[in-house]
Amino acid sequence: MKDGKFLMITVDGRQPGVSVGMDLNELAEYLLGLGAVDAMNLDGGGSTTMFLDGKVVNKPSDKEGERKVGDAILVTLRKKK
Repeated sequence: MKDGKFLMITVDGRQPGVSVGMDLNELAEYLLGLGAVDAMNLDGGGSTTMFLDGKVVNKPSDKEGERKVGDAILVTLRKKK
């Protein structure tokens, strides 16, 4: 972000009434509108899950629920020196 803050988002899709998702152009426009200066897009799809404070905070689109995934991006806080 322009102010130095860090932002992580998920975009759920394929769920009428919940979210129809975004294409990459829509995502770019949205992030620019929030003030993002750098961005990274990952695979997406039914395995997209955001886990925060011990719970899933998005609505994964797989009908069977959360998919087993062997990788993750982990963000932790670091104490100031």
